[in-house]
Amino acid sequence: MKIVIRSRQREYKLSRRERLIIRKSIMKTAEFEGIADFEVNVNVVDDRHIHYLNKRCRGINRPTDVLSFPLGEDGVYDKNPETGNIMLGDIVLSLQTAVRQAFEYNHSLTRECGFLTVHSMLHLLGYDHVASSAERAIMQAKEKAILQNMKLNRK
Repeated sequence: MKIVIRSRQREYKLSRRERLIIRKSIMKTAEFEGIADFEVNVNVVDDRHIHYLNKRCRGINRPTDVLSFPLGEDGVYDKNPETGNIMLGDIVLSLQTAVRQAFEYNHSLTRECGFLTVHSMLHLLGYDHVASSAERAIMQAKEKAILQNMKLNRK
């Protein structure tokens, strides 16, 4: 397994605690889904950068909390020839939005970063909450189970 986390923003410092919860959220989601040998890249950015990506990639002219860029389709992923790991894709998380949402939802930044990472990982693994209400229910149930396992319940 290979997880690379890069902080590409200046306003909020990515603490060791949030870095660890992002890593743990990735590992727990992969474990929940039965995946062992994988690679994921995480870029922690500000609202300006995620706004740019959201507009460019999705045509939505506003910042968002997290974006997922899966490298696989229908459960088929390329493998890194050097490691043999499947390459799941990239997660882009706005720490600026995560801080704001943690305050709005009255829970910790750690919980918000955990939730956003689990949510994004499920997208990398092919789950889609927009496609249908049935898929949304499946994805939400998985998010809840993983977060409960991590003791990151909503207050």
